Amino acid sequence: MALLAWIIAFCLVGGSLTVLMASALFLVPDSVRLRLEPHLVSFATGVLLGAAFLGLLPHALEAPGASGVHGVLAVVLVGVLVFFLLEKLLLWRHCHADHCEIHDADHLKPPAAPAGLLILVGDGVHSFVDGILIGAAFLSDVHLGIITALAIASHEVPQQVSNIVVLLQSGYTRVQAVAFSVLTSGSTVLGGIVAFISLDASTRFMPYVLAFAAASFIYIAVADLIPGLHKRVQPRAMLDQIVLISAGAMLIYFSHSALH
Repeated sequence: MALLAWIIAFCLVGGSLTVLMASALFLVPDSVRLRLEPHLVSFATGVLLGAAFLGLLPHALEAPGASGVHGVLAVVLVGVLVFFLLEKLLLWRHCHADHCEIHDADHLKPPAAPAGLLILVGDGVHSFVDGILIGAAFLSDVHLGIITALAIASHEVPQQVSNIVVLLQSGYTRVQAVAFSVLTSGSTVLGGIVAFISLDASTRFMPYVLAFAAASFIYIAVADLIPGLHKRVQPRAMLDQIVLISAGAMLIYFSHSALH
C-alpha cells in the first residue's frame, strides 16, 4: 500500500500540479491576455502537433503490445473520424438548441464549444496514459518513478498552457478552463491505480490509447486551430505564426529528447 501511495502522490504531481503551474499565465488582466491569445493559439498548434507526432505516436509504435505501424495508424485514423463525428454532433445539437449561422444570417460566429470538449477528452486520455507510465515506473523502481513523474510534469506544462488557450477560445471562462483542466488531469491518478492493479492488461492496450490521444490532438490542431490562423494573412502575422508553431513543436521535441 505504501507503493500505491507513492504512485498516487506523484500522479498528482504529474497531473493537477502541471495545470496549476500552467494556469499562472492566465492570471494576467484580460486586456493583456486578449493581445497574447493569437500568439498563444499559434504556439498551442505547434505544441499539440508536436505532442502527437513527436511524443505520443513514437511511444505508441515502440510500446509493447503494438501490432505494427498499420495497427497503430488505423487507430489514429479511426480516432480522427470519431472526433469529426463528435464535433458534428455537438454542432448539430448547438444548431437545434440555439440560433445557427446556417439558419440565421446575423449569427456569423460559429459555435466554439466543440473544440473545448474535444481537448478535454483528448487530455483526459493523455493524462490517463501518463498515469500508467508513472505507475509502471514505480513498479520497476521508486527512484525511476519519481524521475518519470517529474519529467512528465516538466513537459506537460506547455501542453496544459495550450489546452487552456483552446478552452478560452471555446468560450470557457478562466475559472472554468482551469477547473475542467484540473478535473481531466485527475485521470492521471486513475491511470496510476490501473497500472498498480493490472500492469499487464494496461500495457497491452497502451499503444492504442496513445494513438487515440494523438488523434485528438491532430484533429484539434488541424480542424479547429489552424483555420483560425488562416484569418490573419498579413506577412508579419504569417511569420509570427510559423515561428510560434515551430517553437511549440521544438519545445516538445527537446523535452522528450531530454527524457532519453
